[in-house]
Amino acid sequence: MNSRSSTSSEKILKILKKKSQRSVEFAKHELQAEKIESEKVREAMEYYLSNWTFSTHQGLFAIACESVYGKPDGAVETQAAMAMLTAAVDVHDDIIDRSSIKHGKSTVFGKYGLEIALLLGNAFFVSGFTLLGKCVTGMSAEKARRIMETVKRLMFEVGTAHALELNLRKRFDVRPEEYMRVLRMKAASTEASMRLGAIIGGGAEAEVEALTRYGRILGLLATIREEFVDIYETKELRQRIENECLPVPILYVLQGENPGKIKSILMKRRATETDANKILDLVMKSGETEKLKKAMNTMIDEGMNFLSELTRNDSKELFSLLLKATREDL
Repeated sequence: MNSRSSTSSEKILKILKKKSQRSVEFAKHELQAEKIESEKVREAMEYYLSNWTFSTHQGLFAIACESVYGKPDGAVETQAAMAMLTAAVDVHDDIIDRSSIKHGKSTVFGKYGLEIALLLGNAFFVSGFTLLGKCVTGMSAEKARRIMETVKRLMFEVGTAHALELNLRKRFDVRPEEYMRVLRMKAASTEASMRLGAIIGGGAEAEVEALTRYGRILGLLATIREEFVDIYETKELRQRIENECLPVPILYVLQGENPGKIKSILMKRRATETDANKILDLVMKSGETEKLKKAMNTMIDEGMNFLSELTRNDSKELFSLLLKATREDL
């Protein structure tokens, strides 16, 4: 969440941090125990780990597990394995997007370069899959199969989303629906966290499926929110214009009735602070943006419907708060 986040958003981040803390610390310990001979790769790893304070996805994993009366403390290693895989995707994503700075800090790619970032991401993948394999060994054959199948299917979907996104870079003619499909596929990572938490927690089939579908909706809403956040931050917006696909709210405005003003600003060689403010003003006053916000409200209602399968009222309240937080301050 950005600096405009409200009290409820801060409350959610605090909960996710607490729920993911043990798994992140376990993941850090495992990674630091690896024998990495390259001084540069180890330095890059320590840099990444020093900025890795919590994992949203593993917080969601724990909450999903608890919602079906499971005990996430007994699944810390599985959470840690997934945290490593999420970190690997994060590092590789920065390489693909050429992101030197994220959330005001240098990325591994920005600080150590492409080769080191690629090697570190690979190390995270190897460690994550190795630990995950160790975790499922002690489970029933059916549970192990469901977990590995979920990880494979949804990780492939996230990878496919990034591959499709490559064709949308630095283009003003991208149809919003085309990019929304990519964002929906990226939401597979949130779906994976929710589904795995429900499976590990021993949820009934109806509960697992409800949390799976809820996870996809929550992931998409959170991603759309981040698309808005990138428009509020000049450095992030400049990065999107120069190296990535334009934020989806801008794509909607470009497909509207009066795209000329915003297009003329986007075509400048380098967006200034003033340019970024003008883009923000045009986007937030656009009728297309209002339609997108209404679509988000519809998604929130859809996500709420899946919560009827749960019996824990405290979990329902938290999941409801998570959905509503994606629309706060927009």
